[in-house]
Amino acid sequence: MDLAPQAAVVAGVVAQIGDDQLTWPTPCADTSVAGLLDHLVGLTVAFHRAAEKTPVQGAPSADASRLPEDWRELVPAQLDALVEAWQEPSAWEGTAEAGGVVMPAPVAAVVALDEVLVHGWDLAVATGQEYWADPASVAACTGFVAPVAAGEPRPGLFGPPVPVPDDAPAFDRLLGLTGRDPGWRPPTRAPFRHG
Repeated sequence: MDLAPQAAVVAGVVAQIGDDQLTWPTPCADTSVAGLLDHLVGLTVAFHRAAEKTPVQGAPSADASRLPEDWRELVPAQLDALVEAWQEPSAWEGTAEAGGVVMPAPVAAVVALDEVLVHGWDLAVATGQEYWADPASVAACTGFVAPVAAGEPRPGLFGPPVPVPDDAPAFDRLLGLTGRDPGWRPPTRAPFRHG
C-alpha cells in the first residue's frame, strides 16, 4: 500500500483552495473548509508520528480558528512527511497510536490513507474541484471501512452509511460507507468548477 498517489492529489486540491472559500461548508456536518484543513494538519502529524512510534497526545481538531496561516505550504509538506514515514519498513511493525487509539501498525496505515483519501474528496467537492481517487487506495480503504460500517455504530469514526447503488463506482460506494452522499455539492455560492 502506497500513500503517495493520493497524498499528491490532496496536496494539489489544497493548493487550489482560495481564501474566500475557507468559510464554505463541507460534506462534514458543521465543518467549514478551514475547519477541515485544520483537521488535515492535525491528522497528518498524528499519523506521521504513529509511523515513527512517537504518538502525539489527543485527537486532531477540526477548528477553523486554529488553522495555521501557512496552511498552503504546511499541508503539502506534512503530506510528504506522512508518505515518507510510512515508506519505512519499521512503521509497519508492531502497533501504532493515533488520536489516542492503539492499533496494529498496518491498520493505522490504512486509517491514515482513508483519512487523506476521504477528506481530500470533502475539500475538493466543497471547493468545486474535480477529484481523482487512486483505485488501489480505494480498494484498501474499502477493505477497512466495509466491516466497520457493517458493525455497531462507532460515534466519531463515520456517520451512518448512506445507501449507494451496488453498481456505482467503487469510490462512491466507499464514500457511502463513510456516511457521505457521493452526490453532495456545495451551495450555489460555491459553483462546481470543472478542469
